[in-house]
Amino acid sequence: MEAPTPLPLSFFSRPTQVVARELIGCHLAIKRNGATKRYTISETEAYDGFDDLASHASRGKTKRNEIMFREAGHIYVYLCYGLHWMFNVVTGAAGYPAAVLIRGVRTQDGNLQYNGPAKLTKALGLTDAYNGQILSRDLGLWIEARKPASPKPIITATARIGVDYAGPIWAEKHYRFLLA
Repeated sequence: MEAPTPLPLSFFSRPTQVVARELIGCHLAIKRNGATKRYTISETEAYDGFDDLASHASRGKTKRNEIMFREAGHIYVYLCYGLHWMFNVVTGAAGYPAAVLIRGVRTQDGNLQYNGPAKLTKALGLTDAYNGQILSRDLGLWIEARKPASPKPIITATARIGVDYAGPIWAEKHYRFLLA
């Protein structure tokens, strides 16, 4: 049986909300010690450009967020509250700061779920060691398309979590996508 193919970097070069929605049901693959584990992406959030007051880029380019300005497919991992790693994938065109936060995954049999970005990174061992890297098999971290025979996922869009500081307009944007 042929191994699934990673999504091409062009998949991530599209508008952030489109990528965030279409990642639902795709598979996050991690290879360690010769073994590959796959998880179904069940929750994402989009952070889109300078105007998005919930985005790290809303205050301009900094040492912390400069990866958001790179080409699509780069990994942006940052520390939240000095405690938790957050795993994002850069989207859109180079120079335009946008990324999708992976908030939740489940095992492919559906028995285990890691809901919440801090729980996800802790369970999967995703740290700043991946920051600035590009998703790829060589790295041992990539994303694969949904299986062709699988039904199209039912997706719900809601307001993002924990972004009240962005004000009512940006806090209420339905940029969070969930596998129903």
